Amino acid sequence: MNSHTATHLVLIMTTTTENLKLDSMFDPPHPGEILRKDVFPEMGLTVTEAASQIGVSRVALSRVLNGRAAISPDMALRLEAWLGVENGGRAETWLTHQLVYDLWRARQKVA
Repeated sequence: MNSHTATHLVLIMTTTTENLKLDSMFDPPHPGEILRKDVFPEMGLTVTEAASQIGVSRVALSRVLNGRAAISPDMALRLEAWLGVENGGRAETWLTHQLVYDLWRARQKVA
């Protein structure tokens, strides 16, 4: 990963995390969408390449990217090891994205 890519990823993850407000965010993105639309294109990776590097199956990663599976603690730790904390890949960040997404969806069902 070059320094421009690393800086860009840190900005994506930091900005997104700072903007997460559990009570006011409208229709937050699934964390897989963040990976699919922001991270992978910046790194120039296909799903197959990323899955191999992360250490998961293509199917498992595809399910996350398409919002059909949640970011689990295991997946969050894999993303942290793969991206590196210095590049915005903290496991807590990914889990926070998932929590905000899940909570917003649950609130829509209750409302």
